[in-house]
Amino acid sequence: MTVAVIDSGAEDRRSLHERIAADLRDEIMSGDLPPGAALPSTAQLKERFSASNATIQKALQLLKDERLVVGRAGASVTVREHRQRTMRPAAYMAPAGPGEQYRWLTEAAKLGTQAHSTLLDVGEVRPPADVSAALGLADGDTALLRHQVLSIDGEPVELVASYYPVDIARGTALTEKRKIKGGTPALLADLGFPPRLSVDRVSARVPTQEQYRALRLPSDLPVLRTLRVVRSDGGRPVEVTVMVKAGHLYELEYAFTPG
Repeated sequence: MTVAVIDSGAEDRRSLHERIAADLRDEIMSGDLPPGAALPSTAQLKERFSASNATIQKALQLLKDERLVVGRAGASVTVREHRQRTMRPAAYMAPAGPGEQYRWLTEAAKLGTQAHSTLLDVGEVRPPADVSAALGLADGDTALLRHQVLSIDGEPVELVASYYPVDIARGTALTEKRKIKGGTPALLADLGFPPRLSVDRVSARVPTQEQYRALRLPSDLPVLRTLRVVRSDGGRPVEVTVMVKAGHLYELEYAFTPG
């Protein structure tokens, strides 16, 4: 299939190796270069992009740093298995059953990966403006924050900051700096606030300094930021979560029905 090239007249100010990496990254993320596939040889890439050997190697190093490809001396560079993970938010929303792990952990296990969550901080804070608005807080009001980093196969993949109304959180396990068995959806249901509706707002952003360090990002590639508002009976917001993932490693899948 021939794809029309749109020429807006704008100059691509990126260096040649960055542009080459961008084209190859797109082919990896779209599946044209699937997991386990070998990238074209250096000679083929040199001809395709009219680039020197050094430039091609710099482009490939970018993709290696981004954990999209692997390469060893004397072997072809190949696309990593699990090079991009598809996240289906609907699979994580229902509370876990009695004795079950938090659904994020069980869903990761279905993909053959080992997931782990590390709780970073718990405490009452003044949340960001968009979180405060979603919770319906007045200026200066606080919320209970549970901040964690999620890892898969030993690599940090997502920062999660969950905020709760203090009148719900105080005196419960939400305020304790420990993991909650079954996850917070199960606890909220036990407290009489079962999740009924979740609304996600997703944006692509340049990573903050904290996100850059915590997710071990190789460059200023965009991150996916999801603002999730969970409502219980009567439409009351009971949890607002900000989730940040490396944009080049994840895609989000939502299913809709006409209505």
